[in-house]
Amino acid sequence: MSVLPSLNSIRVGMILLYNGEPYQVQIANFVRMQQRKPVMQTKMKHLVTGKVLEYSFKPGERVEEADLEKRKANYLYSDQTNAYFMDQSNYEQFGIELPVLGDSGDFIKEGTEVVAVIFNGNPISVELPKKIDLKVTSAPPAVKGDSAQGRVMKVVTLETGATIQAPLFINEGDIIRINTETMEYVERV
Repeated sequence: MSVLPSLNSIRVGMILLYNGEPYQVQIANFVRMQQRKPVMQTKMKHLVTGKVLEYSFKPGERVEEADLEKRKANYLYSDQTNAYFMDQSNYEQFGIELPVLGDSGDFIKEGTEVVAVIFNGNPISVELPKKIDLKVTSAPPAVKGDSAQGRVMKVVTLETGATIQAPLFINEGDIIRINTETMEYVERV
């Protein structure tokens, strides 16, 4: 764990220890108001529970970066409560609660390689690849005249069961690339 030298060091995406728990910074604004001490206003997401917290760090406050380990893992399967992965370094299996994965859990299929985030020896979350290729299992046909308004999209269903917006030319059986950060269509593969 490393102590940050100043409030200005807090950046979006950093993982900080707050009350002994790991939080990822989603928003960080340095604010200087007249007649007041400057503060770093943050919005942070708890990496284990997914709760979002807003907090303003004050000058002189001790801020630590969390000591995390990252390891490659493969997605195995999911049940009603957890998604299960296998650590590639020691072949151990571990589970992560589905609410922690959020919507990104809808875009992983069996065998997908992810990066497991380990805190105090326990896996707390996984990072998906930036882009992932999935097969379209259901796509309604395009209707002539739909494209008169410009870029028109339709809802397609993917092999994982997730649904996204895709261009009209995408058909059942096509393999498309998805951006896992925005959950949007990128291109046809």
